[in-house]
Amino acid sequence: MAETANRGAEVERAAEVDGRSTRWNAHKARRQSDLIDAAVAAIEEDGPGVGVKQIADRLGLPRSVVYRHFKDRADLDELIRRRIVDSLMADLAPTLEPGGTVIEAIRRAVDAYLGWVRRHPRLHAFLGSGAPAPGEGAGVVAGTKEAIAVQVGDVFSVVLKSLGEDSASAPSLAVGIVGFVDATVNHWLAGEPQRLTGTQLAELLTCSIWSVLDGNLRALGVELAPDRPMSDLIGA
Repeated sequence: MAETANRGAEVERAAEVDGRSTRWNAHKARRQSDLIDAAVAAIEEDGPGVGVKQIADRLGLPRSVVYRHFKDRADLDELIRRRIVDSLMADLAPTLEPGGTVIEAIRRAVDAYLGWVRRHPRLHAFLGSGAPAPGEGAGVVAGTKEAIAVQVGDVFSVVLKSLGEDSASAPSLAVGIVGFVDATVNHWLAGEPQRLTGTQLAELLTCSIWSVLDGNLRALGVELAPDRPMSDLIGA
């Protein structure tokens, strides 16, 4: 009987410890999320070189508290990049769903990307800052580009198949276009004295993407009008 009571007490103590552990983990997760939010806000205000003290000050915390919630600064930076990428994809992903005419679909995605960059230039700069090692922030950014390229490639694949063509080139074509857009926007943001306006850049990117697609289709012997409805090509 006593043995049974002891086992029961041990179970209760274990449950109490587990409960405290669960509450602590939840508290830690909330605090970590708050710190990442504060970091993103600090970057928006002060630029990509923001320090840990600036982040802690926003929450009225000592700097040491920040480090208790992350392995190191690289870990913090990677999680900040993930939060920034979530913001970017929330704006961009819906526009990668095909709709309207071919040229409208291209322009919609270009406008969404440039719109996010113009609204958050310092966040965009942070994504490309620091030259993190593979497996750190670089993996987040590269993975995002790959995810965008995969989604774009899927659309290209459906279009090529609907036109009776082999879709093997779709992934490479998508990767090339995503890389071109990224490099062009980064150059534009570098602030050349005679740089294009945002509207001119959007037009350049839209026309360039269309030209690449049109050129590759013509090489296959296919002519596709830019004002053709996407619904004709994706069976919607």
